[in-house]
Amino acid sequence: MRRCLVLLLVAWCTAWALSAAAQTGPDAAYARLASDSYSDIEAGIAALATSGDSKAGAVLRALADNRLLYRPDDKVLAIKDGATVTDARTGAAMSLDGLKPVRVNNRVRRAIDAALGTLNLLAPDAATRRKAADAVFKARDAAALPALDAALAREADAGVKRSLQEARAAALLAKPGASEIDRLAAVDTIQGRGDSEALGILRGLSADPAQSVRDAAARGVSAIETRQALMANVQNAWYGVSLGSVLLLAAIGLAITFGVMGIINMAHGEMVMLGAYTTYLVQELIRQKAPGLFDWSLPIAIPLAFLVAGAVGILIERSVIRHLYGRPLETLLATWGISLILQQAVRSVFGPTNREVGAPSYMSGAFDLFGLSITWGRLWIVVFAMAVFVALNLILKATSFGLKTRAVTQNRRMAAAMGIRTPWIDAFTFGLGSGIAGVAGVALSQIDNVSPNLGQGYIIDSFLVVVFGGVGNLWGTLVAALTLGVANKFLEPYAGAVLGKILLLVFIILFIQKRPRGLFALKGRAVEA
Repeated sequence: MRRCLVLLLVAWCTAWALSAAAQTGPDAAYARLASDSYSDIEAGIAALATSGDSKAGAVLRALADNRLLYRPDDKVLAIKDGATVTDARTGAAMSLDGLKPVRVNNRVRRAIDAALGTLNLLAPDAATRRKAADAVFKARDAAALPALDAALAREADAGVKRSLQEARAAALLAKPGASEIDRLAAVDTIQGRGDSEALGILRGLSADPAQSVRDAAARGVSAIETRQALMANVQNAWYGVSLGSVLLLAAIGLAITFGVMGIINMAHGEMVMLGAYTTYLVQELIRQKAPGLFDWSLPIAIPLAFLVAGAVGILIERSVIRHLYGRPLETLLATWGISLILQQAVRSVFGPTNREVGAPSYMSGAFDLFGLSITWGRLWIVVFAMAVFVALNLILKATSFGLKTRAVTQNRRMAAAMGIRTPWIDAFTFGLGSGIAGVAGVALSQIDNVSPNLGQGYIIDSFLVVVFGGVGNLWGTLVAALTLGVANKFLEPYAGAVLGKILLLVFIILFIQKRPRGLFALKGRAVEA
């Protein structure tokens, strides 16, 4: 009798253990997913992530994509893939009849991200492991600590290891009962991250029971805020350099036609527009005839834009401008009329709507440099602007054409007496300035709308840059463009975009009152006249 009771007791204990295992193993996790309660679903996701089940990743990904279904009668889960529905655990085909989608909200999605992150912590690809560590960091789930410890023990990549340590620190601070020493070490790790998410975690420790942890978190908050203020200024400086490079591209051609030749060319913005539309036509032709060359569309468009805008500039100079030298007001009115004609011509051919100019792959996306966010497109425009500036300086300083241009600028009669054909130097100099404006249009097509009014947004700023830097001085144009760009970006947060431009305009007006020739005065035809 006693032996029978012992056997019954052992059997009951075994059954109870198996039942408990079933309730805490994958079966329980799957059952919780097939629930109407968000809390149960969230608990099921966490249990599935640590269950070791081979199907866990596929199930969680299906849930993230809203492809996970369940049958209310028996809580069986199914994955929908197009028109196919299969059992989530066995892979057997199922009917869609009677199935309901598993409920998902923002809290559940955060739990899914954390669970997938936990599953991917040991992935063979370093980028996948880093992404997984970031997901666990954002989730701050203390249940992921064992997986994080295991991943840290195996990690060899320094960058991924740092991300894992940050994720472990965030999870540790969320763990009830963690020791004070561990929490202090975690605070130091979070502070080292230094971003807005780290700042939010440290601010959340203001109610920590340990005074030392609260003090360490407060110091961390102060350090991160100081660093972020510094980085904000550095970021504004970069934005200013980026804007300055755009102003330089738009103004450097005008520095020749206005500064060197003394021509107030109100059609300069339309030369920029012609360069942008040339880029659009090149891309359209490549899309239709050779899509594989799309990444080469901008390098192909640069010389073509220069030739198109330069040819139009020479035509304008030979037909109109050459009759108006020495009469700046008539030149202003004539070129303004030409600008209206060019705008209407482009509007008649291409229509008034914006045209799409795509970005090559090497100008897409951004990267982080010591906490500074830099877009590839802006970086390439800065490099391109500097290259155009250097090339133009070489043309004017190290070529026969540049020597003749400077000779005509300094003393037209003497240059003509020496055999220089001054009318052709005038034409080609105006064409050079217009061609550079066309090249600027290639760059501006990547950051602005390509429309008939494209050039109008830059003509006033271009004149301000040239006048402020010194009429006819290319180095003055460079310094003025960068100065106005940086000043504008530092004024915007305090005065707004419109008032900031007004303040800069007032400053330039007052500055010109004191220094009429700008920052770097240069003798030339316009000055002598």
